[in-house]
Formats: sequence, structure tokens, C-alpha cells
Amino acid sequence: MEFSEKEIAPLANLEVWEDDILLRYPENAPAKSKEEYRNYDNPERDTVREFYRLNHKYQTYDFVKQKQSEFLKFNKTEMPIWEAFDFLNTLVDDSDPDTSLDQWQHLLQTSEAIRADGHPDWFVLTGLLHDMGKVLCLFGEPQWAVVGDTFPVGCKHSDKIVYSEYFEANPDAQDERFNTKYGVYEPNCGLKNVDMSWGHDEYLYQMVKDYLPQEALYMIRYHSFYAQHRENAYEHLMDEHDKAMFEWVKKFNPYDLYSKLPTPPDTQALKPYYQDLLAKYLPATLKF
Repeated sequence: MEFSEKEIAPLANLEVWEDDILLRYPENAPAKSKEEYRNYDNPERDTVREFYRLNHKYQTYDFVKQKQSEFLKFNKTEMPIWEAFDFLNTLVDDSDPDTSLDQWQHLLQTSEAIRADGHPDWFVLTGLLHDMGKVLCLFGEPQWAVVGDTFPVGCKHSDKIVYSEYFEANPDAQDERFNTKYGVYEPNCGLKNVDMSWGHDEYLYQMVKDYLPQEALYMIRYHSFYAQHRENAYEHLMDEHDKAMFEWVKKFNPYDLYSKLPTPPDTQALKPYYQDLLAKYLPATLKF
């Protein structure tokens, strides 16, 4: 399924785009500046530092390969997507310093911000789905193996990754196979050939990759890869296709980040619209 870039205006300067979204959506946004989001120096929630300490210690190359083998068979269960959303009603992301709302409310806030700006329905659906992979917690996975910023494994950890000092406890940081700039990869090999830290991004991407346009799939797969779409720390692994598609990841990111308001959306009022949208693009049930 291919979509023309004419459907959405080209990405302007990211700083301008973010400022514009903060001004336009929503009208009752709290008085919070852009600089106050993703505050990891002094996070408001005390779970954040401990989350990243565990994440950076245990997300090794071998761990990621093990989880890929375990979960990408999609043989745990099969259920309607709305049941997965019902689970997200109970999940608060320990890695997120910007909201204490459950994940379902965050998904609705993101998709409604995108819809309010008149983007195509597949973009709106991406907003609704992007964190659905956090249902991994249903299967007993700890949050450090499900949520948080993602990063390549199998090569040197960038100091641009949040709390990069915690990688000192990661065995790969002392392993000569994995602690060089390219590690197990080749220059500009393309992110399709790079293993990312394990979590909800890759899990959901693999689940829906046959149903959505590639622009949406890049948003899903790399929306937590802040070290690249914010810091450009891994350009040396990307190919030209990655660079083009990351403009869409950057387009999506402000909606994901700046739509986190303390006021929950009206789920019942919005449900019929989103049920129809899900039915347009996805099968009635998905394998998990």
C-alpha cells in the first residue's frame, strides 16, 4: 500500500513544527513549555530513573534475540484489538516523565490531536495504535523490556541515549564484538538490518506490518528511537530510505509527546469512530 507525500505537507523545521503543535492543539493545553517535556534531569515521577537503570543493564544483544524468538511467533493468544485496548486501561508507563494517565488515554489523546489537524485516516490510526505493543506486559514482561526509549544493540551505545551512564553495567559494553561504532553491522546497512532494544515498538511493527503503509510502519517501529530522530546519533547505520522515512517519524513525534494532558478523553463518544477505522485497515482479531 503506497501513499503519496502530497497527502501531508512536507516537514518544516522540526522546532517550528513542534512550537506550532503546542500552540494549536489543544486549545486548553496546560502552561508547559517544550523544554519541560522529557525532563530526565529532574523527572516528576520517581519510577523513571530506576526504569532506565534496569533497561540499560539488561537490554543486551542476546536478550533481544531471545525475545524476538519468544514473541515474534505470535502464538500466545488471539483477540480483538479492543480487548488489547481494555488492558491498556490499566497500564501506566513507568518510563514516561510526562504523564500518569493510563496508556489507552494517551493513545486517544495522540490520535485525536492528529485527527484535529486533518491528517489522513491511516495517520490517525497510527496514533491510536502506536503504543498497543505494550500489551507485552500481559505476558508477564517487566516494563523495562516493554517501554522506554529504544536504541540499537550489537554496537556501541551512544552517549545521546537517555541515562547513558547506566550502560556501564551492560555486559555488551565490555564485549569487543558489540562495543565498537559498527559492532556486528556494516556502515549504512539500513535499520532493517539492525536489531533494536526489545520492546513494544518492534513487537507492534511485526504484528501489523502487512496492513499499514510504510510511513505508518516507520512511525510505529521507531517512534521511541529518540537517540536518532532527536539527536541523529546513528546516521552511520541508516540508508537513504531510512533517512526519507524518518521525516515521517519526526512528523509523528510531536503528537505523541505534546498531546499528554491531565484530562482524559471521552472514550465512549469516540469509540464508534475508531471501531470503524480499525475495521477499515485491520482484521477483526490479531495474533499476539
